[in-house]
Amino acid sequence: MKQKKSMKWALSLLGTTALLAGCGAVGNTTESTESDKLQVVTTFYPMYDFTKQVAQDDADVSLLLEAGMEVHSFEPSSQMIAEIEDADVFIYNSPEMETWVPDVLASIDTSDMVVIRASEAITLLEYEGDAHEHDHESEEEDAETGHTHTVDPHVWLDPVLAQTEVTTIAEGLAEADADHAEDYLENAEIYNGKLNELDEAYRAAFDGAENRTFVTQHAAFAYLAARYDLVQMSVTGLNAESEPSAAALATLSDYVKANNISHIYFENNASSQTAETLAEEVGVELAVLSPIEGITEEDQESGSDYISAMLENLEALKKSIN
Repeated sequence: MKQKKSMKWALSLLGTTALLAGCGAVGNTTESTESDKLQVVTTFYPMYDFTKQVAQDDADVSLLLEAGMEVHSFEPSSQMIAEIEDADVFIYNSPEMETWVPDVLASIDTSDMVVIRASEAITLLEYEGDAHEHDHESEEEDAETGHTHTVDPHVWLDPVLAQTEVTTIAEGLAEADADHAEDYLENAEIYNGKLNELDEAYRAAFDGAENRTFVTQHAAFAYLAARYDLVQMSVTGLNAESEPSAAALATLSDYVKANNISHIYFENNASSQTAETLAEEVGVELAVLSPIEGITEEDQESGSDYISAMLENLEALKKSIN
């Protein structure tokens, strides 16, 4: 695969050189910066960070969606689609998360590309909510109950399932680049050891806790709640931008008052207006709980990554789980 792309580049460079010679061009030509490393394109931050941890210096890994972009409803530009098509490997979480990916893959030639769905080995949880709670392309509405039945794609927020995704990514990279297969698998094992330590930190923090319910604006933490025997109550559904009905908000308000909830969590990259309104109404504090869908380049340069963000989430959850 890499050999084929390198050959295309060599032929292109040869043609350019011949053209310049034929035109009598003199002086130095621009030096090629084309890398012969595996070219990998990832969708959003967790896929990027997991892949970087596995690839290390053996592949060039790029990220399509910057922090603050809406992953679900994202519409790639023609330039981004071309970047995907030129890649040796394309990595995404799931068609339930990046709902735009199936159409993109159907529109391009993927015959020379390894496509990795990181959640492929994971059974996604079904989410049931009121039909008005979210707008999601994979949902189906029950005509009798008025509820929607869709799956929750936020698997990376469970440190154990994150290890499964890392392993899937490593196996895909090994398939695409046999020369470095052992490196990818070894790097994945090392990083999964760190994720296992993260899992142990969560287990230790919540061991014996009596208050095990937390209230969040966005229903992104079902996998984390299931892993550590917690209860997630959400203001909105799977879509962080959706607005709850007055009835749903009133029900949640009553629940918060009746169960001595101390904090309501919101995302640092989404509107917190609904959470602020509820917190003010019931007299509780606000705190940040990140779904880690994006980390800014500035924060990455200062050392922030998936594990540090998950540790920040852990400290935030300790405010409620005790």
